[in-house]
Amino acid sequence: MTRKIDYGNLMHSAMRGLIQQVLLDVEKNGLPGEHHFFITFDTMHPDVEIADWLSDRYPDEMTVVMQHWYDKLEVTDEGFAVTLNFGDSPEPLYIPYDAIRTFVDPSVEFGLRFETQEDEGDSDDAELVDPPEQEEPPVPPKDAEIVSLDKFRK
Repeated sequence: MTRKIDYGNLMHSAMRGLIQQVLLDVEKNGLPGEHHFFITFDTMHPDVEIADWLSDRYPDEMTVVMQHWYDKLEVTDEGFAVTLNFGDSPEPLYIPYDAIRTFVDPSVEFGLRFETQEDEGDSDDAELVDPPEQEEPPVPPKDAEIVSLDKFRK
């Protein structure tokens, strides 16, 4: 079989690395200006660590907001830990990069969406998306311009 360059997985890895670099900067210097993040992740991912009451309430996915109050941000090569406030109750979370479904910074209209194609095995598609204009969980509008990586897959 002829060896091929897997651009889809390379882009996927690069986009997860971009999230890591952004979070490393925030860990070191804090959130600059109006920047803030909506991060939607798979709560059933085996390496996600959240309180039982959160996984009961969000059995599939959850969107967290890093904006005004967050604490103990620790960024690693595999994921990040952060303490967020849920109704005046600080809760520690650990989110591996592989569990992230969307990462949006609406202050600069930047967004990434990662989708798993179950009918194609374990392959992931990563897409650039236009984030929503309002401060709600990041669900891109149906007519958002999306750059799909499918054309780079074999």
